[in-house]
Formats: sequence, C-alpha cells, structure tokens
Amino acid sequence: MEMEKSLSETFKGFSRLNREERLRALLGTGLLQESDIQYLANGGLKDFSFGEKFIENVIGYFQLPLGVATNFRIDDKDYLIPMAVEETSIVAAASKTAKWVRENGTIFTEVIGNEIIGQIQCAKIKNFEKFSEILNRNKAQLIANVNTEVAFGLVRRGGGVKNIQVRSVPRPEGGAMGIIHIYMDPCDAMGANIINQVCEFLKDPIERLTGENVTMCILSNLVDSKITRATVVLKNIDAELAEKIQEASLFAQQDPYRAATNNKGVLNGIDPILIATGNDWRAVEAGVHAYAARDGQYRSVTKWERVNSHLVGVFEAPVIVGTVGGVTTLHPTASMCLRLLNVQSANDLSRVIAAVGLVQNLGALRALTTVGIIEGHMKLHIKNLSLGAGARENEIPELQKKLEEILFTRKRISLSHAVEVLKEIRDQKLTTS
Repeated sequence: MEMEKSLSETFKGFSRLNREERLRALLGTGLLQESDIQYLANGGLKDFSFGEKFIENVIGYFQLPLGVATNFRIDDKDYLIPMAVEETSIVAAASKTAKWVRENGTIFTEVIGNEIIGQIQCAKIKNFEKFSEILNRNKAQLIANVNTEVAFGLVRRGGGVKNIQVRSVPRPEGGAMGIIHIYMDPCDAMGANIINQVCEFLKDPIERLTGENVTMCILSNLVDSKITRATVVLKNIDAELAEKIQEASLFAQQDPYRAATNNKGVLNGIDPILIATGNDWRAVEAGVHAYAARDGQYRSVTKWERVNSHLVGVFEAPVIVGTVGGVTTLHPTASMCLRLLNVQSANDLSRVIAAVGLVQNLGALRALTTVGIIEGHMKLHIKNLSLGAGARENEIPELQKKLEEILFTRKRISLSHAVEVLKEIRDQKLTTS
C-alpha cells in the first residue's frame, strides 16, 4: 500500500521536474537505490568489457535516451515504465494516455498458455503416417529423456518440456516435410537457448526411431501457445469519440496497409520496454507480426469496440520475454530497469508490456481521430528542430515559442522553418545591440 501511495505521488508533476529532481523522485519510490541514481547521473555504462562479452568487434556503445512513463495502473497496481527510445512523443503520449485511462477506466491483463515452441524439421519424409505414429508412440519417453538430460533445471522450477506434436507441411513439388513441435515451459527465462538445446538433443533419437534425416533444429518466434492479452475499458466515454476510435480500429483490422502502421504504433510502446530490460525486441516483433497474419491476412493486433457506453480495447499477441538470464541479468541498466518495474516474473513483465502497447495504440488513435497526428507529435518535435537548426541553449526558448506559433497557424512545420526563424532572431539581436 505504501509503495502504491508513493508511486501515485511520484506521477504528479513528474514531467515538469528537471533530470536531477526526477532521479531524486525515483529514489523516493524505493524501487531504485542510491547506487542506481549515481549510475544514471554518471551517464550509465562506461566499462567496455561488458560490450566485449555481448557482441564481437566492439568499438563503443550506442546510447538511447532512457525515460520513464508515468500514470500506469495495471491490474490494480501502479507502475513506472522504463522506456529506451529515440522517437519524440512516445514517452509523453504513453504517460498522457495512461492518465486518461487511469481517471476513466481500468487495465487488466492475462497470459494464456505457458509453453514456447521449438521446431525440428525432417525435410523429405518417405512416409508421414508412419513417421507420425512412431513419434506419438515414443513421445512420453522422449519428453522424459530430454527433461532429465537437458531441461532438468526448468523441471525443478515447474517447467520443462510438456508436449511434442507432429505436423505435415507440404512441399511445392509434392510430398511433405515432417515438422516436430516441442512445447516447453521456460519459467522466467525467455528460453531461446534452452529450447534450441532441447531440439538439438532430440535430433539423434528421432533419427534412430524414424529412420528419417533431421535437417534443422530451431525455436519459433510465432508462439501461439503462449499469448498475452491486455484489455482497457474506458467508462462513459464521449459517444462520438468512441465511434471514431472503433472505426479507426476496424480500418486496421480490415486493411493490411493500415494494419502495418497501427501495429508499429503498438510496438512504439512495447519495444522501448524490451530494450530497457535487455529483452530481444526483434524476436517479439517477429512474433507479433507473424501472429497478426495468422489467418492469411495481416491485421491489427489490437481491437477497439463500443460496448454500451464503454470503449473496450484488446491487445492479443505472443510477448515472450525473460526476467532472468542473458542481458537482463548482466547489463546493469537492464537489471536496474527490471527493479524499477517491480515485476515478479516473466509473465508479469509480459502483461505490463502488452498493456503499455495497447495504451500507446489508444493514444495514437485518439490523436488521429481528433487533432491529427501532426499537431501533438510536431509540438514535441520542435526542440529537435531547434537543435537541428543549430540553436544555442539560450536561443532555444524563443525559437520554440515562434515555431509553436507557426505550427498553430500553418498546421505544419519543418527544419527550414526553424533555420529561417533562428536567422531572424539572430538578425534582430544584431540590429538592437
């Protein structure tokens, strides 16, 4: 209760604080320690030995801005959301929309299923029926062996390989591939490395049992056996606005051209958290996009509908993440961001990520169907334009004010406007000096 009270107080006016005040506010939540604040104040990671452990041919670090989105209340719990991202307006839009939802509705989430998927390919099957019958007859023993030899650590924590299924995938010239799906509960790990090890371990016994050649072993990022669902319910929303958002959502459901941009907007909320916590955002993106096309047409992974006087939105897709192992544990910024989130498991993290993606989508649809995307985005982009034009620190406030006036009257703004206005400001100062 004390933590929730502290976070609610932290949300108030957070965006108006300077950086030092923000760090002090985060320290006050108890989620971060003095050493974390000092680490951030000093600019984060500087030890190149970390980089050498992660990738090859290291020459330095590429730093992204790390921000905190506020106002999120998910499943009756308050969250500060760390977001590592370079795009203007994402953190602000997430915080603003989360406040709207907080004041007018609820967010609740769930994870459906537990298993990730590994695939074993036998490219050219001589007799699929026989192949399938042999594997199904020996399935229990294969599972027992791999859990004993490879996945024993997961088994101790309640996870491990749970099932094996055989699929027939047609070949273009006729005949079939035999594809074996390995379903494994990775507990709080993302599970990529261990599921690949499991598949490799099963290669030899499968070949001995079936007489077929195994041609490839690899995980799948289309994990339709473990789906994260987030739901937003906004109560007593303006009927006209709800109708517009519903129609915008229908557009993304029915048209793949719109769906691609809609889903990119959802990922605007998801990717920054994945990056901040050291998770594989490429894997999650691949899974989201594949799931969006699961019925043969690419569609939105979110859906918004009017239900009586309410607006109800749902996000549904695989969001496979980890809170232990790999970069999440080794990288000091990633481990700090996980502490800031205060999640207790990989499923908790997945649910928070899905909720933020759905809220980000709501903010975009609200803007698109009212003032348009340009006004809000470009207003926040003005500082970038000011810097791009070469404005000095003392020139930025006046330049920003004039650029906001141009945006208000012309409904558009560009770098050339910033350059032109900056020249006028400097010429005027020369004239009066």
